[in-house]
Amino acid sequence: MKPVNFDVFTAIWNRHQGLETPEIHVTIARWLAESWRAGDRELLLLAFRNAGKSTLVGLFSAWLLARDPNLRILVLAADHALAGKMVRTVKRVIERHPLTRGLKPDRADQWASAQFTVNRTRELRDPSMLAKGIGANVTGSRADVVICDDVEVPNTSDTPPKRADLRQRLDEIDYVLVPGGLQLYAGTPH
Repeated sequence: MKPVNFDVFTAIWNRHQGLETPEIHVTIARWLAESWRAGDRELLLLAFRNAGKSTLVGLFSAWLLARDPNLRILVLAADHALAGKMVRTVKRVIERHPLTRGLKPDRADQWASAQFTVNRTRELRDPSMLAKGIGANVTGSRADVVICDDVEVPNTSDTPPKRADLRQRLDEIDYVLVPGGLQLYAGTPH
């Protein structure tokens, strides 16, 4: 991919979809890219419902993979279905974005619904992108980027024992994330 800023990558995708790019998306896209370049590795993205947080984080994942196909991204969400939704979105972006040509592998087994591996130069055990519910076992996984998308919802945090369990599960990220990796939380303030 010819290097472009993430806000440009986003605008190209939106134009390709026949959409405008809202100013809030430009602001978030610039913040994500600047944080990545600056080496900020613990990020929190909070925005109102329907702001497009998950869509932008998915586009950000595609942008990161286009820049470095050897990255491994783990998506954690309140449940597996929600995490899988983001992975499927990123797959569609990679299949259709003009700047991600050549990333989709020829082998169908590398292009599953809850995980995929793009064409990359390194032979790595973990896929390029993997979806897991917050309650799933991630022991033994490694990731360069861990995205926590809506992990704190009533189902995971409406009682003190559930909140304690959620904290414990989130602590496991330290064992998954490689040194220098990015941990990004996205959610709605409440």
